[in-house]
Amino acid sequence: MSFARLLGGAAVATALVAVAATPAQAAVNDPLYDKQWGLRQIHAEQAWATSRGAGVVIAVVDTGVDLNHPDLQAKLVPGATFVDCGTASCGNGDWRGPDGVPDDGDEHGTHVAGIAAAATGNGVGVAGVAPDAKIMPVKVLEAGSGSFADIAAGIRYAVDHGAKVVNLSLGALPGSQALTLTGLESDATEAIAYAQAKGVAVIAAAGNETAPLCDTPSWEAGALCVTATDRNEVKAWYSNLGVKTDLKAVAAPGGAGLVNCDDDVWSSVPVGSGSAACGQGDYDAYAGTSMATPAVSGVAALLFAQGRSLDNVYSVLMSTARTPVTGLRGVYSPLYGWGIVDAQAAVAAPRA
Repeated sequence: MSFARLLGGAAVATALVAVAATPAQAAVNDPLYDKQWGLRQIHAEQAWATSRGAGVVIAVVDTGVDLNHPDLQAKLVPGATFVDCGTASCGNGDWRGPDGVPDDGDEHGTHVAGIAAAATGNGVGVAGVAPDAKIMPVKVLEAGSGSFADIAAGIRYAVDHGAKVVNLSLGALPGSQALTLTGLESDATEAIAYAQAKGVAVIAAAGNETAPLCDTPSWEAGALCVTATDRNEVKAWYSNLGVKTDLKAVAAPGGAGLVNCDDDVWSSVPVGSGSAACGQGDYDAYAGTSMATPAVSGVAALLFAQGRSLDNVYSVLMSTARTPVTGLRGVYSPLYGWGIVDAQAAVAAPRA
């Protein structure tokens, strides 16, 4: 579990790691499913009778994905790499990058991918929020950091190659919003606007600095900002608030970020890279708004699979989210945005 920002050179963005739902009638057979309290918090399994995300591609624009992971291999569509490549891809989205050498922190994208759409019911590892969605691995970060230009190239690639959801579990340092507000930095802003114009959802992490605003790029118009909760549905201590000018923000399970592995979010990591502390070679427990974000991306995929428009997907994610304790819906607060996303309520919402 890492909350560090590894900024160097031109790097401006970095991976953001930092009342329980009633179980559905039939449990899945993935061995780590019982540890996945986050799926129960967002009522994921209850939504699967209505939608499983079939036909939808989620682009994980991140540190790349282990293309041979047993819980992900069958879920992948062709990906790309934009790490010091310019506007053209120089790889296939593998987590090892163009030099073929893994870097510390590059396990992150594989973890994010598993949360969103790991193979489910296959008797292996974990379950994904959108069991039948596909994953597009797009590597834009190396050693946990990258540039706005590379991130923008990754977003545009995803949009142009069939993704309906772009997951950005990454963000710049607090205060970087000024760069985009003043126009000093426009690459990511313009790429998110491009995605929005093409009907593609951009789901982005709020950040892990306990800051009062969503980091950029989740700050940008056209992106949905995601804050993090713990297993008790309390705002995670590290999570930034869900505050941005258009109030497009929701919450999702991100983990405690303290000591106990099972209080964090279990998912896939590159084969053999699991930590000794948590005791699983191909899986690990991380915490951060990075982990909350793919939960929302998975629910977005469930909605797109129902033939919904982008405007409807965003509207439903926010209007059906619930405020902890009170259970109220349609109520905004800085702690949770419009509330914790609710997959079961979302897939049942009107489509117009």
